Amino acid sequence: MNLRMLSAALKNRRIEIGKDAVLTDENVIEVIQSEIKKRKDSAESYLAGNRADLAEKEQAEIVILSKYMPEQISAEELEKITQETITQLGAVDMKDFGKVMGVVMGKVKGKADGGQVNVVLKRLLSA
Repeated sequence: MNLRMLSAALKNRRIEIGKDAVLTDENVIEVIQSEIKKRKDSAESYLAGNRADLAEKEQAEIVILSKYMPEQISAEELEKITQETITQLGAVDMKDFGKVMGVVMGKVKGKADGGQVNVVLKRLLSA
């Protein structure tokens, strides 16, 4: 992967915030997550278009970018946090999905993928 692409994305974020602004750790994590998501989407598109070679390149870039992310929480820990949040908010069904999702994402920001949270939350609210 060309780390210059990540550097450019970080520079662009700094410009968005304010030219003289200093990026916080949270800002940097958001940029890296965004870059990882772009590559996941690209890899899926390449696989759908029977371009495994390009999908493999995107996957390799995801591995490199992931090294710059905080350690991800385990599936068990994510489920525990999600269940606790459901209980705290008194959520009972899928109508409460958005409210619970927002709170859980705030708790696990940078430590869990939104897609994983989505799957766990749907499973727990559907039970």
